[in-house]
Amino acid sequence: MKLEEQLLKRSENQCELCGSGETLKLYEVPPQSSSNEDNCIIICEKCLAQIDRKEELDSKHWSCLTTSMWSEIPGVQVVSWRMLNRLSNESWAMDNLDMMYLDDERLAWAKAAGGLDNDTSVAEVHKDSLGAVLQTGDTVVLTKSLDVKGSQLNAKMGTVVKNIRLVDNNTDQIEGKIEGQVIVILTKYVRKQG
Repeated sequence: MKLEEQLLKRSENQCELCGSGETLKLYEVPPQSSSNEDNCIIICEKCLAQIDRKEELDSKHWSCLTTSMWSEIPGVQVVSWRMLNRLSNESWAMDNLDMMYLDDERLAWAKAAGGLDNDTSVAEVHKDSLGAVLQTGDTVVLTKSLDVKGSQLNAKMGTVVKNIRLVDNNTDQIEGKIEGQVIVILTKYVRKQG
């Protein structure tokens, strides 16, 4: 039986954090060297988006931690502890954190991922002209004809750029190949395909 099937059975097809049954995904609790039942959990898209800081932290949603923090599953305990730390400006979260116990090994694992501040901001992400989140490897279409600086190349509107790469530390730029040449493209001039 595959790991994901085992976890779905264990969780009774519900998010192991909030109990939702909608669009469940396998989440490998970082850092880890190999996935197993202890360091992987099943979570819903809403929990995943907020854990990964792709969506604003919703403290009402995370009141579910009051229950999930008592789970016997190591991965659930670690994620609960991390999220309670991120919500530490909420009195209920601090109260739960004070009650929660992790042995030394799990506490070290929980602290290993960093991001333990009560930062509720959304991580900076690359978005196309319509607001869709871009990821490395995506295919995009140019929404405007672009002259490429330092070359004779003119990338026409509608040109498909496959297998893009995100530019680190600049969410307004991606890199892609057009006519065999790697160029930097502003995200406001592309639309994600597919």
